[in-house]
Amino acid sequence: MNERWKFWLSALLAFAVIGAAIFVPILRRRMKRAARLQQQSEEQARRELSQPIPMNPADPRVKARLFWLSGTDNSMLAPAVVELPLSSDPLLRSKQVLNTLLAGPVDAELRTLPPDAVLLAFYILPDGTAIADFSEAVATSTPSGIASEQLAVDSMARTLEANVPQVKRLKILIHGQEVETLAGHVDLTGTFVVNAGMGRTPTTPAAAPAAGKVGVLTLPPLTLNGSTVKLAQR
Repeated sequence: MNERWKFWLSALLAFAVIGAAIFVPILRRRMKRAARLQQQSEEQARRELSQPIPMNPADPRVKARLFWLSGTDNSMLAPAVVELPLSSDPLLRSKQVLNTLLAGPVDAELRTLPPDAVLLAFYILPDGTAIADFSEAVATSTPSGIASEQLAVDSMARTLEANVPQVKRLKILIHGQEVETLAGHVDLTGTFVVNAGMGRTPTTPAAAPAAGKVGVLTLPPLTLNGSTVKLAQR
């Protein structure tokens, strides 16, 4: 009788181990999927609350300068003249030019930011520091690399510098959170000086950049091409 009890107990334990080996991975996958769906739902809710600021036809039309990749050298930025009805309010104006930058030109190869990226929120602090909160696509869809990441950041900073003089510095958040890097290289823990050609300047005391990050990358001087461009439809 004792032997039979041991046999059934051993069989029960064996079935439990086999069942755990089968169902635990399935449960983990389901939990990860549920977490992704929850995150996507939160992202969608924020997207719905952060629709692009519409252009007001009554606003004066301004020849704005937006910075995309150069058509002759994709390692550099080039300013393009785009005539837009822009608000005189710095906050609205910043949102308008950044959303236009995100929309991109018709030539997708000149984009600096991924097409699925969304500006979720934007604020300007009294000291001139602008806080731009983007969807996760800015980090996940931007090609990883020092040059591509720096071009993405510089395109935003230079576009703001050219059109919104009230913005002095730019702080980039991803989905409402501060992250260490954009896509593995450019450091996002500080702020960027909104001034063409100056690159990144951290607000914290100077220190050697950590491995995989960059501190300052100065791009070659830009020349205005004086041409107008067509915008992509979103």
